[in-house]
Amino acid sequence: MQERFAGHQLVDPAYRRISVALFAAGLATFAMLYSVQPLLPELAGDFEVSATESTLSLSLCTAALGVTLLFVGPVSEVVGRTRFIHLSLFASAIVGLLCAAAPSWPALLVLRTVEGVALAGLPAVGMAYLREEVHEGVHARAAGLYVAGTAMGGMSGRLIAGVLGDLGGWRFALGGVAVIALACAVLVRLVLPASRNFSPVPARPGQLVRMTGRLLTDPALLALCGIAATLMGAFVAVYNAMSFRLVGPPYQLSLAAAGLVFLVYPVGALSSTYAGALASRYGRRPVLPLCCLVTLSGLLLTLFASLALVVVGLAVMTAGFFGAHAVASGWVATRAHLGVGGTGPAASLYLFAYYLGSSVSTSPWRKSSPSPPAASSSVWRARSTATT
Repeated sequence: MQERFAGHQLVDPAYRRISVALFAAGLATFAMLYSVQPLLPELAGDFEVSATESTLSLSLCTAALGVTLLFVGPVSEVVGRTRFIHLSLFASAIVGLLCAAAPSWPALLVLRTVEGVALAGLPAVGMAYLREEVHEGVHARAAGLYVAGTAMGGMSGRLIAGVLGDLGGWRFALGGVAVIALACAVLVRLVLPASRNFSPVPARPGQLVRMTGRLLTDPALLALCGIAATLMGAFVAVYNAMSFRLVGPPYQLSLAAAGLVFLVYPVGALSSTYAGALASRYGRRPVLPLCCLVTLSGLLLTLFASLALVVVGLAVMTAGFFGAHAVASGWVATRAHLGVGGTGPAASLYLFAYYLGSSVSTSPWRKSSPSPPAASSSVWRARSTATT
């Protein structure tokens, strides 16, 4: 009987290829997902919808992503990890190009929903792939690097979209981000190593139901899901609010200038890697609460009127958030691997809660702001901020 591969070590060339590929995949996925966030005032003005309604372009995408994760994760236990990663990256880039050509607001919302479905491949299987292919001793570090890629993707998508939006409008911005994502998809296809430790399970729905039932009765996994939902909900809501707050009084920044606040995202990339290293050294249990406290302290700083304090608060909040996410998501995969089984379904359940928190926090359930005047989106930017 062939001995099971122990996993790629830190010094192995394959480990570096995995790190590069998943960093690029995370960058592409989350650049596409959040590219609309700095463009919300532009979308509100162009389509004559309220500030609150404009957030549907993000919340519908994250909701579709979350629901799809519930299916992709379990299916990946049968058909494998890497094919979902490749399919997700190429399909989402193509849909992103279609979003840039959307003829109407309903059409854009439908396409963003489809894009959320297409984006689910990497988040559903990324941590499970790492759990299977890298050595246990460096798993937390590898998870931190992967989350760093998602952090840089979130920053790049928002920052590039803001700059391109000022240069050529929201269509030019979404198209530009989609082209970058397509380039990342090609890179991942070339360098991501094939799975060596993946063992397909038979396609038995009953077994899957029992496995899911075990996951849903694990209090530790449910607690990690709750942490993911609340942290992500707060994080996305704050950045959505910033998209309108900074373009209105008293700041009156342009889309590109307001988008510069997303330059704090490298702090999240560093903190996720550092938190992963701390978790490897001291354990996940003390590191996760510390990251949550850092997130809360940064959130409180954003309540001040000073622009400098707002930016510092966003940086601190971002550092804490990505550190917590890196530790919690890696913890989910490890607990499922060592305990109830099914790393794919466990990762899907965690990320479903993660994106459910994002969708709920940005859904237009509160009273909507008045519709923007068709004449000028810049006027609407100021008015929408004042009324929200």
